[in-house]
Amino acid sequence: MTGADLRLALPAACAWLAAIMLVGLPWASGLAAGTALAAAVGGLVVVRRAAGERGDGRPGSGGRVLEASILPLVAIGVVALAIALQQPVREPPALRAALDSGAPVEVLLALDETIGTTEGGSDALGTGGGAVDATIVALRPRIAPGEAPEAARSDGAELVELRAPVVLLAFETDARSPLGSRWHGLVRLAPLEPGDDRVALARPLGDLDAVGRPPPMIEGADALRERFLDVAVAFPGPGAALLPGLAIGDTSAVDAELDEAMKRSSLSHLTAVSGANCAIVVGLVLGLGALARWPRGVRIGIALAALGGFVVLVTPQASVVRASVMAAVVLLALASGRSGRGLPVLGAAVLGILALDPWIARDYGFALSVLATGALLVLAGPLAGRLAIVMPRAIALWVAVPLAAQLACQPVLILLAPELPLIGVVANILAAPAAPVATIVGMAACLAAPVLPWLATALAAVAWVPASWIAGIAVVTSGLPGSTAPWPEGAIGALLLAGLTVGALVAAGIPALDGGRRLRARAALATASALLAVIGATAGADALGRLGRPADWIIAQCDVGQGDAVIVRSEGRIALTDTGIEPELLAECLDDLGIDRIDLLVLTHFDADHVGGVDAIVGRVDAVIAGPADAARDRDVLESLAAGGATVDHVSAGEAGRHGEYRWRALWPPDHRGVPPGNDASLVLEWRGAEGCRCPSLLALGDLGRGAQESLREAVRLAPVDVVKVGHHGSADQDPAVYSTAHAALGLIGVGEENTYGHPAAEALAMLADSGGAALRSDLHGLVLVAPANGRGDGWRVWTERGALAGPEEVGADD
Repeated sequence: MTGADLRLALPAACAWLAAIMLVGLPWASGLAAGTALAAAVGGLVVVRRAAGERGDGRPGSGGRVLEASILPLVAIGVVALAIALQQPVREPPALRAALDSGAPVEVLLALDETIGTTEGGSDALGTGGGAVDATIVALRPRIAPGEAPEAARSDGAELVELRAPVVLLAFETDARSPLGSRWHGLVRLAPLEPGDDRVALARPLGDLDAVGRPPPMIEGADALRERFLDVAVAFPGPGAALLPGLAIGDTSAVDAELDEAMKRSSLSHLTAVSGANCAIVVGLVLGLGALARWPRGVRIGIALAALGGFVVLVTPQASVVRASVMAAVVLLALASGRSGRGLPVLGAAVLGILALDPWIARDYGFALSVLATGALLVLAGPLAGRLAIVMPRAIALWVAVPLAAQLACQPVLILLAPELPLIGVVANILAAPAAPVATIVGMAACLAAPVLPWLATALAAVAWVPASWIAGIAVVTSGLPGSTAPWPEGAIGALLLAGLTVGALVAAGIPALDGGRRLRARAALATASALLAVIGATAGADALGRLGRPADWIIAQCDVGQGDAVIVRSEGRIALTDTGIEPELLAECLDDLGIDRIDLLVLTHFDADHVGGVDAIVGRVDAVIAGPADAARDRDVLESLAAGGATVDHVSAGEAGRHGEYRWRALWPPDHRGVPPGNDASLVLEWRGAEGCRCPSLLALGDLGRGAQESLREAVRLAPVDVVKVGHHGSADQDPAVYSTAHAALGLIGVGEENTYGHPAAEALAMLADSGGAALRSDLHGLVLVAPANGRGDGWRVWTERGALAGPEEVGADD
């Protein structure tokens, strides 16, 4: 690690930190740019003047410090200036007015990802009916605030051109729609948090119309991807699903089970194209050019063209953007006759990417890409040297590469999942020889698919073998007992692990410090002791929490992020209301509770945050009752459940049934035609136990808003209940009279951490408190269980996975 060229590392780090802060404060970016650039210029003048006064052309000690600060100040100024210049284009006054008013607007959108289906029926890079990244390229106000969407008119309002990245919700299309496709229609916009890489959520008001194809180059690349995807998925097993991701970044065929296995085995960076693929492409072109004895300039020019084509083919993911910029910097350095040294090149790449897109600074994928690359440049060599003491040099380098990347990235990964992948390095070592083969041969098959289908099939068959090897490693290692260890979550957990990583490196003699063996022995002892203490304390706390978990729970709220999943258990029978948006999160909750089969599935309505996790339970459901299904995608959800053996019925107000000792009754919607499908047509059930049953009564309000709740209250005589599932994730759009009538002791709120909707709203929490209810939020409390109170009282015992109520607590008990 000695002799590393860090001249661009500090400016890159300063620019990165500045971008992280300033994208959340864009109004301050202009001032920050002016201040930083002015300070840099002033510092340069002072340094030059001081050097001239000394007579030797060199600054003094103070001048050297000032001189070292000039480049970081310039980097900060450039990034701040980029934010100041790009913010008005991202969020012009017309867009800001639409966000503030909530009025519908007419937009022209360009998709930022490919969506649709392959011939095999797999979703392709995005889910129809779900959330899709898009960019608004033109906007026109069409409806005055307070008017209905049907009042849309063309009144000569000014068309505003912009480039506003948004998340397009509930978007559906029956045909494949490539990245860059243009769509037109009415949407309602809702703001996201400042600093988010997307400025708003866009919910369509009716169908959007396809009005434009992507640029010819993008469309041609998508045709290549689609042809190769059809070739790859024709092979059997999980290797076929993984191959398109390894070769061209298409993860559409990777199902939830394989995706979870790749994550648990620390191989998830292989489920899509990683930055290493850019190096493979450049290396292949340069190697072929050298064999053909092309001049250096020709080799570099062709390599740059090949790199650009590769980025277009695989779509510009964060890791690919970072790697392509870095590779371009290396090639330009070669063209100038200089060799591209690693750390300066990485620093230049970071600065270039941040100047082009400062909002990427908060992207976890970007952070992981930079850290992994830096680790390979700085740590892999010294680690290989230490390992070579006990193993052959070639094997030491093979082990050192994934180990260095894992050590650098794991503190950031802790922020995403608080666990240590104990088997991850081994899995990466086993997968390392196979990944380049699958990538190179797979890309060749992709390029051959449109002109020589037989050759594409043959090449794909070859690439399928290493892809299957990688998939097999993921499945086997992720299922091993003890493959992960619990770790403290959040920033504390990340800082703890970073500190222990530094301790482990010191113990290994990286870097070489004064103190020799004694220092390394002390570092090793301290690091090992601290590691065991943290793992032991975390695992012990988890075990104690599980010991206190009531085995006789009746109602459970799963933590499925921004979505609902509530379980009612009676006489061994399981009823699940909604599935959340992520199959993996639902499957994890069901496994944790020991649930293999669902006797009754209740789908309140068909928004993605209520039915998106249904893939986790297809084939495990006996009966389904659902609210109105209108769109083709709604019917697809029900048909998939029916194909898995479930009976499907639509239910409206007045219908009822039994579930163990419970009787459920539908209170809303009044009929299938009375309310348009959507939030306000949510199926609302009331659950009451039979006489003598110690069963908490439950009112589950789906996503009803205030207007629908008022109509419900007028149509049905509501009675007090023990538990209420708060409507629409605790939004402010609630009817206080419903909650005061329900007078529930407990309010369940399914909500994601740091969600961008502002859920739960302070108004909803106050409304629940005023009615005497305690809020149980999945973002704060995780899994929530409700069980009968100890003894024969009428109260209820509440257990929460985490938060202020972590552990058991009795509520509603008689004094």
